[in-house]
Amino acid sequence: MTTKTEVTTDELDALRSEINGLDDELIRIWQRRAAVSKRIGEIRMANGGTRLVLDRERAILEKYRAALGEDGVQIAMLVLRAGRGPL
Repeated sequence: MTTKTEVTTDELDALRSEINGLDDELIRIWQRRAAVSKRIGEIRMANGGTRLVLDRERAILEKYRAALGEDGVQIAMLVLRAGRGPL
């Protein structure tokens, strides 16, 4: 017979393993998004445009805010900076 502690420990281990996998996926996605964003900036500048488009950045900030609340704005700022560098 398993005790509550054993079940909880097994569940905790499984959840930690899932978190590790999710973190790996977030890192992979973060790096891919940054690379795509940098490439977009290069193409835009090569065609005489600006490095960034403020309306686009505002839309991204709002998307994250709407989905995640005010913390989403902070996350979006980090995501944007990863792709374009600091202003």
